[in-house]
Amino acid sequence: MSSTTSRRGRRRAPTRIERAAGRAAALQKPRVILALLLLLALTSVMLLDGYLRAEVGGDQRVRTGASADKVPEKVLDGGPILTFRGGQAKTVSVPDKTIALTFDDGPDPTWTPQVLEILRKYDVPATFFLVGSMVSRYPDIVRDMVEQGNEVGVHTFTHIDLSYQSEARVDREMRQTQLALAGAAGITTTLFRAPYSSETDAIDDYSWPVYQKLGKDGYTSVFIDTDSDDWKRPGVKKIIEWATPEDGKGASVLFHDAGGERSQTIEALPRYIEKMRAAGYTFTTISGVLAKQQAAQAQTQAQAQGGGPVRNGSATATRLQAAHRTATGVTLYEGKALVAAVAVAEWTVPALSAGLTVVGVAVLGRFGMMLLLARRHHRQRNRRRFSWGPPVTRPVSVIVPAYNEKECIANTLASLARSTHPVEIIVVDDGSTDGTADIAESLGMPNVRVIRQQNAGKPAALNNGVRNASYDIVVMMDGDTVFEPDTVRQLVQPFADPSVGAVAGNAKVGNRTTLIGAWQHIEYVMGFNLDRRMYDLLRCMPTIPGAIGAFHREAVLAVGGMSEDTLAEDTDITIALHRAGWRVVYQEHARAWTEAPGSLKQLWSQRYRWSYGTMQALWKHRGALTDRGPSGRFGRVGLPLVVLFQIVTPVFAPLIDVFTAYSMIFIDFRAALLAWLAVLGVQLLCAAYAFRLDREKYRYLLMMPLQQLAYRQMMYLVLIHSCVTALTGGRLRWQKLKRTGEVGTPAGVG
Repeated sequence: MSSTTSRRGRRRAPTRIERAAGRAAALQKPRVILALLLLLALTSVMLLDGYLRAEVGGDQRVRTGASADKVPEKVLDGGPILTFRGGQAKTVSVPDKTIALTFDDGPDPTWTPQVLEILRKYDVPATFFLVGSMVSRYPDIVRDMVEQGNEVGVHTFTHIDLSYQSEARVDREMRQTQLALAGAAGITTTLFRAPYSSETDAIDDYSWPVYQKLGKDGYTSVFIDTDSDDWKRPGVKKIIEWATPEDGKGASVLFHDAGGERSQTIEALPRYIEKMRAAGYTFTTISGVLAKQQAAQAQTQAQAQGGGPVRNGSATATRLQAAHRTATGVTLYEGKALVAAVAVAEWTVPALSAGLTVVGVAVLGRFGMMLLLARRHHRQRNRRRFSWGPPVTRPVSVIVPAYNEKECIANTLASLARSTHPVEIIVVDDGSTDGTADIAESLGMPNVRVIRQQNAGKPAALNNGVRNASYDIVVMMDGDTVFEPDTVRQLVQPFADPSVGAVAGNAKVGNRTTLIGAWQHIEYVMGFNLDRRMYDLLRCMPTIPGAIGAFHREAVLAVGGMSEDTLAEDTDITIALHRAGWRVVYQEHARAWTEAPGSLKQLWSQRYRWSYGTMQALWKHRGALTDRGPSGRFGRVGLPLVVLFQIVTPVFAPLIDVFTAYSMIFIDFRAALLAWLAVLGVQLLCAAYAFRLDREKYRYLLMMPLQQLAYRQMMYLVLIHSCVTALTGGRLRWQKLKRTGEVGTPAGVG
């Protein structure tokens, strides 16, 4: 659009802000989608990190007493290595005077490198059965492990007992671990050890189908002959004793390099290696055992056929039985993608946790500051001897901008007619098409003037009213708002202080009988009016509500009137008055009853406009940061507070909720729930105090927990949407809310 329509119907050149908005409007939708995708990506990263941390606990036996009727006796009585070559279950024993040293539950960033260093020092190979989630978190350790000549096997991805899992879950656990190995070291493996397994005689009817399935998939399942029980931390001497085979027999020996505090394992390992070597033992890997067994079989077969000894049999067998496979193709790239994603999660989640901790502390600090300053404000303004100065009794002009307010205008004007303070009422009809102006005129009120203008927007209507006002104090209200009889008198008393340029009144939700209305009622009492008490004492009030505010006429004219540059003309004019050196205060006893949006759609439209307009106003007045003298107080105090607590912390608030859910699922449900309840308790305390100050009924606070779970999330999404609009320069227009006219002066008032 190259031009816009002025209030007289002529075409005018668009403003600089409108031109910038128009250029960026076409990019708005894809950028919103991008923002949603980024939010989804962040949530996915947190879920991935949580999944990775559902990991190893202490070694334990989770099932006892199960039958083994379906397990072949030769397996139960066989060696610790179970293969299914040729479709038949076969076991392999470790040769005499041979140790297949195995480690479970790693890698661990503290203990595994120490184990590797000991193995390197004594030139001993070992087989490590790795948890996939740990592999993806510490790929460099796995890479060093393989390059050192050690062997690796699968120990599932999340250290779960596969006996009770579906076939799909078994496949997923194995595949995810293989992908982690591919991404970390560029290999896959054919070795497997089940978590919570021990010797072959512990196989039962629950676990046997799992081993059969994995055998068909090409896996070799590895058990133990001798368990060091180092996870019990019985002492170095006991660990060495329990890990020693009897009578020179060979053994698959189990140690742990992760899953707990392993200092005793680190101390016992070198002494164990020295002891076994002194006893004539050699160390090998699981593949080394299989290679010796196949070499022996080949030798026996050759001799049975009358041939000579098999040359290089051991090397051939080792090549055939090697557990590692080079990862290629899709597996390799998917593995690298997994490791990269985990690296992002490993950096993002702690950083996010630290950032949200700062935000949480800031929010709680704000609650504390609001309580202290609100109490001080209430005590100060309600002292018997408190006075703004001589009572203000002179007439004032009340400006009512109205656009299609036929449902509300009669109630609004009737409430003003009951005012205990002398008023001139100016209704500025902004091009209504529903007969609003006719209704106002038909009431026949002698102190009501109706000014008609072509539709030009609320700021233009307010400026028209200010220009036509007869008195030096002007009160501005919305066309759907109802005043109590004493509202105007209370509102204008602060003008007895010549430094006061504007006064914010106490806006209250009139239609609070619905759930949405009740939620907004809580928000108005706590979020708006408690805030205004704090900002009043700090002398940096950011907004005079459009529903009820009073101004020195000369102050409004001096700053150029209500600006059309933003959609939050109330915030814009308030900041402008601060920068011009005027004081802006809050008058809690001046109450106005307004009709809050009755549907979620209308509520979204209203708050979207408020949030976006506030950002516009803050950006427009960013120069306040460098203002000097008393007029620079808003820039030094108010503007940073508004940005921090009305934009930054609410934007991050949904992440706090997501992180709370993450903590409940993956970390500590009870601690996370207690923390959430503690924050809710602080908010309830603040709300209860705000209700006490405003003399409101506490029963509405029963809805606050639900408000925190539903309504608050919507407000956060609105703010995020507004931020995206502001950052992309998207265009936002005024949207008229549907009114019902149900709000009147509360019973018993006046």
